Amino acid sequence: MDAITIEPGRSNSVRLEPVPEPGPEQGPIVVESIATGVCGTDAEIVAGEYGEAPEGEGRLVLGHESLGRVVDPGPYGGFEVGDLVVGVVRRPDPVPCRSCAVGESDMCRNGRFTERGIKGRHGFMAERWGIEPEHAVRVSPALGALGVLMEPASVVAKAWEQVDRVGDRAFWEPRTVLVTGTGPIGLLAALIGCQRGLDVVVLGRHDTGPKADLVTGLGARLVFDIDELDDDPDVVVEATGAGTVIAGALDRVAPGGVVCLTGLGGDGHRPRSTLAELATQLVLDNTVVVGSVNANRRHFVKAHDVLCAADQDWLAGLITRRMSPTEAVDALREGGDDVKAVVDWT
Repeated sequence: MDAITIEPGRSNSVRLEPVPEPGPEQGPIVVESIATGVCGTDAEIVAGEYGEAPEGEGRLVLGHESLGRVVDPGPYGGFEVGDLVVGVVRRPDPVPCRSCAVGESDMCRNGRFTERGIKGRHGFMAERWGIEPEHAVRVSPALGALGVLMEPASVVAKAWEQVDRVGDRAFWEPRTVLVTGTGPIGLLAALIGCQRGLDVVVLGRHDTGPKADLVTGLGARLVFDIDELDDDPDVVVEATGAGTVIAGALDRVAPGGVVCLTGLGGDGHRPRSTLAELATQLVLDNTVVVGSVNANRRHFVKAHDVLCAADQDWLAGLITRRMSPTEAVDALREGGDDVKAVVDWT
């Protein structure tokens, strides 16, 4: 079978090549790929910035955003041939730490976890892949091909769960949310805010194009500068990783508010506030800043509910590019400005 692989640490080593069929080390359920999402993490791995092959191997099969159809449900029951499934990305460390031991591998304490298509385990960017029953999440036939959005939606579902848990430390009745960024994570965060009936404002860069249309299609307000906000938001979901955007959001979050950081990266600029000034603001305003990354099975299930409740035409608008595996290799080398690109294995 064919898969899209890279040599970790070597820039632009991505290629489509024959690989062995999935073995028992991946899990007893065998799945044929329908689609694999492509995100910034994949581009960074292709650029050689990080990534780790399974022990004893020189190449890594890419892909952590999956959707497939079960062709062999294995011996343990729970799934049937033809079921649509996605795979949870992270696996607990072998010790395990206290978090991994209770099924919270997304909160791993010692960093010895592995991740499909990222760190120490082959991913889903292949014609077929294996999965363990406990790490396979069934997708409703009504959601169908849009199930490929479940992994990024799971990251956002976890972020909102973190916001809720922090907010519940005291009286908590948020009304407004600022989402910074109009990539898939930002747009899905805005979707959940709208589903909750909040007043959602999204910080973007362009007033035309698919990203702007997706924001307005939610009924959210699109702004291009944080100073355009009418009110200080109770919640900020930050999805850019840019220092100046983070600093601006911290300056504007309402007292008692929650800022959830989901973006990675930076814009090369120093924030306006010193650490001491920021600490003073956080203390005086009872503000909490929390980081959130990855997701466990619970968040995938929540993401499934979010996607099933969404307008399916709006969700379909997130996927702005479908590629064959051969086309995907070139796209991974060249990059792009898609909202969400997917590899179509059908």
